Amino acid sequence: MFWELWVRNNLKWSCVIADNYVAGLDRTSSKREEPDQSVYRRKTVKHIAAIAVFIIVGTGVSGGVRTQEPTLGWPQWGGPARNFHVDAGSIARIWPESGPRQLWRRSLGEGYSAILVDGNVLVTMYRSNEREVVVALDAETGITKWEFAYAAPLTRNGYFDVWFNAAGPGPYSSPVIADGVVFSVGVNGHFHALDLVTGRLVWSHNLVDLFKLDNYNAFASSPLVYDRTVILPLGGSSRGVVAFEQDSGSVVWHSDEFPLAPGSPLLIRLDGKDQLVVVGQQMLAGLGPDDGRLLWTHPHENELGLNVSMPIWGDDDRLFISSAYDGGSRMVHLRQVDNQTITEEIWATNRMRLHFGNALRLGELLIGSSGDFGPAFLTAVNASSGEEVWRDRSFARAHLLHSNDVIIITDEDGEIAVASVSQQGLDVHARKVVLTENAWTPPTLVDGRLYLRDRRDIVALDLR
Repeated sequence: MFWELWVRNNLKWSCVIADNYVAGLDRTSSKREEPDQSVYRRKTVKHIAAIAVFIIVGTGVSGGVRTQEPTLGWPQWGGPARNFHVDAGSIARIWPESGPRQLWRRSLGEGYSAILVDGNVLVTMYRSNEREVVVALDAETGITKWEFAYAAPLTRNGYFDVWFNAAGPGPYSSPVIADGVVFSVGVNGHFHALDLVTGRLVWSHNLVDLFKLDNYNAFASSPLVYDRTVILPLGGSSRGVVAFEQDSGSVVWHSDEFPLAPGSPLLIRLDGKDQLVVVGQQMLAGLGPDDGRLLWTHPHENELGLNVSMPIWGDDDRLFISSAYDGGSRMVHLRQVDNQTITEEIWATNRMRLHFGNALRLGELLIGSSGDFGPAFLTAVNASSGEEVWRDRSFARAHLLHSNDVIIITDEDGEIAVASVSQQGLDVHARKVVLTENAWTPPTLVDGRLYLRDRRDIVALDLR
């Protein structure tokens, strides 16, 4: 079992420093709670080698790519088009010594869920002791609009112990907002549909019970919405992918079973037809988003089965995937022949190995933080050949997003920066530490406002 290998690798390559931590939380708002269960003493654990940063990773794309049709705001993992590219207007390239203007900052709590934006509402998730909480905040002030809390004690067994010790208790998955409803999944499979305005429960499932999952790791994939369905891989298990009816929560389809990795699914369009790309433990798979039918597979192996990054889909019908743990990167060309999808590997390289953070495709450059157990430097490779173009050692592992002609960098040490990218390298215009480690949540950018979080606070900055 790959988990056994992961545990051995964890013990070999890393050490754990445990400390007690209790996050200060704003409890001035209304809450909707399910019945409490037994309280356990919550610990946070910092993994020196960042072994489990994979739990929050998605890979993005920008510039000359074909993806989902964009919508306003930031409704899902990866932003409007699920690709970490957004048109956020003019971004200032010069900051005062104090950094960009802070609009507000407040305590939040444990977790790595991304910050979603719908109008004046922010949505994310956090953990408070033995409960997980879906929270809506006022985008202007950070004040809580509503919270939906539910009992979610961590199961202390071999699976959750690895996640908990390496990365903290989560949540890891990011919700998705569609048609006035928030769809969220917690670490142990509590799946909720909540009214965006009030936080009222619309429907819910316990995925572990519903699908009788007895061999799975913590749910980390972020769901996506397609044609009035919500699609979700089943928690790193071998039970495949499920689509739920958006309004009722009823199961629309359940794919064939295959081992799933923590990476999030991606919708692509090939020759005028939609396909769903799913990240398996040792492969990529293409499914029909209408019925879950398996269309194709392509190998993408690594030592631990931890393929985490959401692939990049380009307008050249090429799919990029990258993983740590000796997985490396590869570019795969997809084409249709007699109504069958054929995959052809164009190149593979070990010069880029995404551990956590995302990658961007900017024209002929693919950029991301490469490395797993040691340092992870920002690296650019050529999208046509896979050859390394440049490497920048000035940032820790980072998430990236692209807006117009600049990228926003948020590294795990809490430093943010605005920079330009070219074939010659990275041109950093401004940088400032605004968070504390470990800042493993990707940034959210809407109308020049940057929303960030670490494992304690959430902050809003004005980048205009």
